Amino acid sequence: MTITAPPPRQRTLPVADKGLKLGAIGLVSSLVLGVASTAPGYSLAATLGYVTQEVGVQAPIIMVLAFIPMLCISYAYRALNEDTPDCGTSFTWVARTFGRHAGWLTGWVIVVADVIVMANLAEVAGQYTLDLLGFASDKAAVTAIGCVWIIAMTVVAWVGIEFSARTQVFLLGIEIVILLVFSVVAVSLKKKGPAGTQSRAPRWSWFNPFDSGLTPSALSAGFLLAVFIYWGWDSAVSTNEETKDPYVTPGRAAVLSTVILLFTFVLVTVAAQAYGGIGTTGIGLANPATMDDSLSGIGESVLGGWGAKALFLAILTSAAASTQTTILPTARTTLAMAAYRALPRVFGNIHPRYRTPSVSTWAMGIVSVAFYGGLVWLSEDALGDLIASMGLLIAFYYGLTGFPAASFRFALLFLTVAPLWVDEP
Repeated sequence: MTITAPPPRQRTLPVADKGLKLGAIGLVSSLVLGVASTAPGYSLAATLGYVTQEVGVQAPIIMVLAFIPMLCISYAYRALNEDTPDCGTSFTWVARTFGRHAGWLTGWVIVVADVIVMANLAEVAGQYTLDLLGFASDKAAVTAIGCVWIIAMTVVAWVGIEFSARTQVFLLGIEIVILLVFSVVAVSLKKKGPAGTQSRAPRWSWFNPFDSGLTPSALSAGFLLAVFIYWGWDSAVSTNEETKDPYVTPGRAAVLSTVILLFTFVLVTVAAQAYGGIGTTGIGLANPATMDDSLSGIGESVLGGWGAKALFLAILTSAAASTQTTILPTARTTLAMAAYRALPRVFGNIHPRYRTPSVSTWAMGIVSVAFYGGLVWLSEDALGDLIASMGLLIAFYYGLTGFPAASFRFALLFLTVAPLWVDEP
């Protein structure tokens, strides 16, 4: 038997030329898009209280545990992108592995999930714009401002990928700096928390998943909540065709995004818990009255009168950035679906100057405005119920993307090892 060298690596699926601007952004821009799309400030403010309610002081370890599947899926995206850097991402990869019907379903799951979350992001942006300016909250005003934010971010996404990336650097920079300052000051003042709080020094026991007080049901509930706040880093891969070195850079940005999110979520969680405690009154994270925004009250206490305004700004920029980075991947998913004839070809139209998907981008913006406005008009509680069910959609398309990655790696291993037992004629 003669041992031969493994066959040269083959790209199993040619990437359709969609007309996007090639090589427009680098690793830093891709990384910023991946991190910004998760809306770290907003995600923490909206979710941390509910996680604390479920698991108490074990919230930091929940953030770590939720990171593990996200890291694994990010490696799956990286492996698939190395083989086929197509802006359709999950749609394209699932269609290649399981057939066009499974790919079509995956593409529509992504679109539906993104439209739902756009409504939520718009409402957050509208609410925090009023809070930052000091105006009283009004449902009609919140909805109107939220729709304006959607249109504004649609324009940014339409004008060009470079402009989008520069806007994200600015918005994410404000958000991360404010969260970092808040965390450092909160930890340093942990022993000076207001009377009645359960402020305490950070402890290693917070990172113990086997703590006797953590029941399996609480662990499961906290884990599902935390998984939701990591969602969005795959935007870094959706712009792969517009990235320098498209076979390497997007996958690397996706993996690094999850790592940066891990440190951000753990740092802010530990700081907020150390200063405010997990009590159900005052600025305690488990206070039912402030659970929808558990950071603003702590921010005012930690940073003084301007603290609440600073966190309002962090959450506003977080929601605005995530609005834009939700439009970007959705438009590229529908662009790819049109390129492979899973949608009408009009969705594949590219602006001749900006080199962005014109119809797909504006369709996403207009549908999001119509969906958000219609939902508010029909029922004020419907949006909350839809957001609560989002985890199923996310788990569906993330999980389904993992199977093509496993299939691809198995096939690559077979092609590499097969010559070792095949006799040459």
